Amino acid sequence: MPGGDNGDEATVRTVLTGLPGPTFRIPPPRRTGGLILYLDYDGVLHPEGVYNWPGKGPYIANPPGHRLFEHAALLERVLLPYPDVRIVLSTSWVRVYRGVVKPARWLPQSLRSRVIGATFHTKMDKGSFDDSSRGMQIWSDVLRRRPDKWIAVDDDDLGWPPWCRENLVLTHEILGISKSEVLAELETKLATMRDA
Repeated sequence: MPGGDNGDEATVRTVLTGLPGPTFRIPPPRRTGGLILYLDYDGVLHPEGVYNWPGKGPYIANPPGHRLFEHAALLERVLLPYPDVRIVLSTSWVRVYRGVVKPARWLPQSLRSRVIGATFHTKMDKGSFDDSSRGMQIWSDVLRRRPDKWIAVDDDDLGWPPWCRENLVLTHEILGISKSEVLAELETKLATMRDA
């Protein structure tokens, strides 16, 4: 395949842009296979109205009365019966903070220890990545990472490929995973993923 020894490069380019061939080198994931949960932050672990205040960091602009990562402990509890589930960050925080390490630090240790990567890699073309829907960004990573089973938890369902919509747990933009129907769906899909 043109462009080097990483055959996944062309796949990522084709999925994200619809054009053949690589335009950037993406190192292969360190870990492939397994059970993966693709995790967004905004609209999942706290309301989606998060902004970055230069020099001070992220804050929730709307609605009042919420705090960053207010549902992280809930996600910890939900994942407790599934020690083999690993997390891939699909949040825009990875692009803002230019990597996985800093965004992962916001998570409690039990979740942080599950993080194995992100859908965005600093060697990717940021413009092509940003122009793709969240669903296509995740699908591109699925093609590279080749998980045995996967689900994505996100408040953005625009542009999801029809063939992977069943893997999406669509959250509430303010209540995130704490909304009862969302929580029930997440628990069901985790159980199905493990038992399938």
